[in-house]
Amino acid sequence: MVVSRDWQEVSVLECILGGLHMEVALEEEPQRAMARLSKSKVDALIVDCDLKGSAQLLRDLQRDTGRANTLPLVIMGSPQSKNLEATGALFAFDKPISVEQAVRTLSAARNLILDGRLRYHRAGIDIPVALSWNNKPTEAALVNISQGGLQVHTDLPVETTKALRVSLALPGRNRC
Repeated sequence: MVVSRDWQEVSVLECILGGLHMEVALEEEPQRAMARLSKSKVDALIVDCDLKGSAQLLRDLQRDTGRANTLPLVIMGSPQSKNLEATGALFAFDKPISVEQAVRTLSAARNLILDGRLRYHRAGIDIPVALSWNNKPTEAALVNISQGGLQVHTDLPVETTKALRVSLALPGRNRC
């Protein structure tokens, strides 16, 4: 999502992001951007720091732990917006944005964005699994799986403070 009213910035960013096969949503008001962020998944947020309300948007983004997968990038323009550390952003553009600078910055950011997609993507799946803790086996169903963990459903309570062994058979494979 790009939060800016500057059509020159937006056109450069849309062109480069399109070339990187990344969809662009445009929002002109930081307050509306935050509302939109609360309703949908956004991989990266490019914010014009000269917009009134942008500092509050970036602060809210830093406080919102549910938005850990949104990568903040900022557009730095005026001298008072030159505090990159305070924004929480990993990448910044200086005004006016040049095509070369946008390509370099967005190409570097793209790898982090894709890594975030993989880390937080949860693939839905419905296969039986065997759970075991304290030598107590029980059957369950695997609901989804991601790089960071898995979700199972069972009718019995599972003691999550103990080591848990999960055994499953991937489709087309032997049980492991």
